[in-house]
Amino acid sequence: MTIQVDPVRRNLKFGLPAGKALSWNPGGLHISQFYNTLSIFFPAGERFFIQSVRNYRQEIIDPHLKEQVSAFIGQEGFHTREHEEYNEALVAAGMPIEAMDAVVVRLLELVKKAPRSLQLAATVALEHLTAVLGDMLLRNTELMEGVDPHYSAIWRWHAIEETEHKAVCFDAFEQVVGKGIQAYGLRVGAFLLANALFWSLFVPFYTVMVTKGGGLLNLKGWWKVINLTVGRPGVLRRALPDWMDFFRPGFHPWMHDNREFLDQAEALMDEVAAFDVNRLQAA
Repeated sequence: MTIQVDPVRRNLKFGLPAGKALSWNPGGLHISQFYNTLSIFFPAGERFFIQSVRNYRQEIIDPHLKEQVSAFIGQEGFHTREHEEYNEALVAAGMPIEAMDAVVVRLLELVKKAPRSLQLAATVALEHLTAVLGDMLLRNTELMEGVDPHYSAIWRWHAIEETEHKAVCFDAFEQVVGKGIQAYGLRVGAFLLANALFWSLFVPFYTVMVTKGGGLLNLKGWWKVINLTVGRPGVLRRALPDWMDFFRPGFHPWMHDNREFLDQAEALMDEVAAFDVNRLQAA
C-alpha cells in the first residue's frame, strides 16, 4: 500500500458544557446517549492501545513507522484526556460512568495477560472499527447538524484523527508479527473476539444510559436510534461493507482512501481556538 499519512498531534481542549451532556444532540436523548456510550470506552481503551504498541517499541525498527507510532501515541493520549473530561460531564449528569468504566478496565486487564501479539491484534481490530465509525461521521455531515458546537467539535476531531492514524498499528502489526497465514488468522480471530466483546458491552451500557436519562419508555426515541443505526441514515448498516473488508487476506486500512476528510483539520482547530476566546470574553 503506497498511501502514507503521518498523524499530527493536536492538543485541543473543547470545554464541553456539562449541563448539555444529555441534550447536546437535537435528535434527543437516545441519539445523545448513543454517542455518550461510545465515550465510556475511550479512556481505558486508548490507554490499552498505547500499551499494546509500546510492547513492541524495541522491534519496530523502521524510522518512519517509529515516528508514526510516536504520533499515534500522542493523539491517543489527548483523546484519553478529553474523553475523561467528557465522561466527567456524564457523571455530573447522574450517569453511572465509573461502574461501566470499571467493567471495561477489568476486561482489558484480562486481555493484557494474553500474548503481546494478541494484544496488538486486538488494537488493530478496534482501530479498524473506530476508523469505520469515524468515516461514517465525517461522510454524513447531517449527523452533526444543529449539534452543540463543543460536542460536534470533539466528535469530528476524534473522527479525523482516527482516520489519520488508522493504518499505524496495522503497519506495526505486519512488521513485528508478519503477513502470513498465521498473522492473518490472528488478526481476524482478534477482530471477531474484539467486536463480540465490544458490542456485548455497548448494548447493555447504552440501555442503562437511556434508562438513567429517563428515556426507557420513549418509543419515539428508540425509533430514532434504530433509524440512526440500521434505518436511515443507517450508519452501522452502511458501514458494514467497509467493516467486512477486514477479512480480506490482502486488506490494508488505506484501501479505503478517505484522505479528503483530513483537510477539515485546520478549520476545526480554528473553530476550537475560538472556544477559548469566547470563554475569555465571557469571564
